[in-house]
Amino acid sequence: MKNRIIKFNGVYVSGVSSVVGKHEAEGPMGDKFDFCDVSDTFGSPTWEKAESAMQKKAFEILLEKCNLRAEDVGAMFAGDLQNQCVGSSYGLLEFPIPYIGLYGACSTAAEGMMLAAMTVSAGYFDLSAAVTSSHYLAAERQYRSPTEYGAQRSPTAQWTVTGAGAFAIGRTGVVKITEACPGIVMDKGINDASNMGAAMAPAAASTLLAYFDESGLMPSDFDGIFTGDLGFEGGSILCELLSSKGLDIRAVYNDCGVMIYDRIKQDKHAGGSGCGCSATVFAADIWKRLQCGVLKNVLLIGTGAMMSPSSIQQGLNIPAVAHLVRFEYGGNDGYCA
Repeated sequence: MKNRIIKFNGVYVSGVSSVVGKHEAEGPMGDKFDFCDVSDTFGSPTWEKAESAMQKKAFEILLEKCNLRAEDVGAMFAGDLQNQCVGSSYGLLEFPIPYIGLYGACSTAAEGMMLAAMTVSAGYFDLSAAVTSSHYLAAERQYRSPTEYGAQRSPTAQWTVTGAGAFAIGRTGVVKITEACPGIVMDKGINDASNMGAAMAPAAASTLLAYFDESGLMPSDFDGIFTGDLGFEGGSILCELLSSKGLDIRAVYNDCGVMIYDRIKQDKHAGGSGCGCSATVFAADIWKRLQCGVLKNVLLIGTGAMMSPSSIQQGLNIPAVAHLVRFEYGGNDGYCA
């Protein structure tokens, strides 16, 4: 299938913010996040409400860092892992901004930025926002079992990141969004909710192969190719799948689920996952390296396992999708540094 690549005109990630919990702050990039609550509660009585509070906090920090009012934002693209994305709808309730809810699972950060970039590039808005989050304790009891149950975790299991990221997508900045390649939903027969990396890797491979085929570019044209988030298991499968097609990305490849935790000290098995994983890693690390020119040409491939509590309970396979967004260094003055 040709003509999947979307090209953007004069679109920038003008500003970012990241909010995390205790385990994320204890990881390798702990001092890079904008805000941390070591209690993981964010002043709320339930884990679900904590996620909403976390997402609200991330958006408030974004507005403050960028010296913006809520009224300056033309549209907000937001989503999370909770049923019907209530983490987002409750968390962003008080902001008078047109709200467009998303469910892309772990691909939501990339999906939100891609859609926000479309609205700005097309001239519908001068500024749009993308916001997403996940919370370990809310997600675990929705998709698997309450943590109080003490179920043993599989070696292939990933740890849902407690975190939220917010992004201002506008007409000014240093980090450009130049292209996107939307993904196709794929089902390769994986039905193990503790091995989402294996379910998502084929979708990531499909999108990357389509992008390189249509663009005529090679992995060596980029100084960073990041998935978000396949973890150790899925990342290894992705590299094998691409290698079998004659494409080797290993020299420039990393995964947000691998980057956010210390595998030895924190024992997160196959790494991190959840909407908040790629969102916080991109905001706290990748965007900052693009902002100062350490990275100049980057692909972010958001990977999502499109399961639901009902589909898991019924033993259905786990479809997956992967959305690719290309970022480049170079531009004009941004809303914030």
